Amino acid sequence: MKNLELNQRRALATPRGVAVMCDFYAERAENAMLWDVEGREYTDFACGIAVLNTGHRHPRVMQAVTSQLQRFTHTAYQIVPYESYVSLAERINALVPIDGLKKTALFTTGAEAVENAIKIARAHTGRAGVIAFSGGFHGRTLLGMALTGKVAPYKVGFGPFPADVYHAPFPCELHGVSSDQSLQALESLFKTDVDPQRVAAIIIEPVQGEGGFHPVPAEFMQKLRTLCDRHGILLIADEVQTGFARTGKLFAMSHYPVQPDLITMAKSLAGGMPLSAVCGRAEVMDAALPGGLGGTYAGNPLAVAAAHAVIDVIEEEQLCERSTGLGRQLKSALEQAADGCPAIADIRGLGSMIAVEFHDPETGEPSAETAKLVQQRALAAGLILLTCGTYGNTIRFLYPLTIPQAQFDAALAVLTQVLAGLAK
Repeated sequence: MKNLELNQRRALATPRGVAVMCDFYAERAENAMLWDVEGREYTDFACGIAVLNTGHRHPRVMQAVTSQLQRFTHTAYQIVPYESYVSLAERINALVPIDGLKKTALFTTGAEAVENAIKIARAHTGRAGVIAFSGGFHGRTLLGMALTGKVAPYKVGFGPFPADVYHAPFPCELHGVSSDQSLQALESLFKTDVDPQRVAAIIIEPVQGEGGFHPVPAEFMQKLRTLCDRHGILLIADEVQTGFARTGKLFAMSHYPVQPDLITMAKSLAGGMPLSAVCGRAEVMDAALPGGLGGTYAGNPLAVAAAHAVIDVIEEEQLCERSTGLGRQLKSALEQAADGCPAIADIRGLGSMIAVEFHDPETGEPSAETAKLVQQRALAAGLILLTCGTYGNTIRFLYPLTIPQAQFDAALAVLTQVLAGLAK
């Protein structure tokens, strides 16, 4: 079967709204390597959009799922429960950076986790309002889109969106917004748009994902926590993309001296299986009435088995430490390349959640064209990269944390060569 034939079939069978980046089709994958249907091989620095921190088909994950397949595949946890769901909730409760008694509910997708976190916050506070940030991404459901701080392509043609959702500018010095300005905007929001006593929650990504891998400044996170406490507002950390060792900590909130009330997680939680979760303070999590939370596939037993294996692998293979080491090596390579590449505007990130942003060297304007060129040239050399950012001018790196060192070095050599070519 050829890629061209499959592309022709895809165009006829699937809608254009489901955009596809690559013009080739996966046949098999192993750790950080992917092969297409024509036998070409690629190093995967996309990981299914941050889903495969433990790599494609990790043996421990495969074994766990296979073992569960021999027992049962589905009961609907709300109908006939199973121990593995309970024990995974216990493990997550013990691992999240929130003090005190915690509880966890399992779902299927990141958007589901976010929506249920908002439901829980509203039930606990008796309030409706929610505040999110510009550049943030929280899913493609109607509420997820309302929370997301980027119009194209996520919101175009899909409104109207749920009410009582407000946005404040995300603190990013590179794009002209200081922490103080962002906090002042929140205070202004309370004076002009919504009474803080009507706000149930503020949701924020500790490191923005689709928004460009911008870490929240530590000072801002502290002041945001103080603001929430002053008004009785819950703080929700959206860790759908940042969780499970990507930033060098199991959760990105561990980089900060304050704690959220609720944490959402998904993506790398289950090594490629669909699973998400909301964890938070027990009294908050218990606000919803029985039957108010759940879903037919929520906490699927195959995905739960995979998640247990993922947590084992992260601990046993010390992937938090490896994330930090690989990220340091990547940053060093990018910084060396920047000396001869004036198109590089910024290099940033935590652990292995690293990004490089491009601009026009003459005007200083964001350059999505440069980021796209880097992506295309890297792909032609067998390296899969993703773009992101409000202006589409950022390359993000989401390699498996289990990638063999020799393969990682070879990928950095490709990247260095591509960046060097921009100056020519």
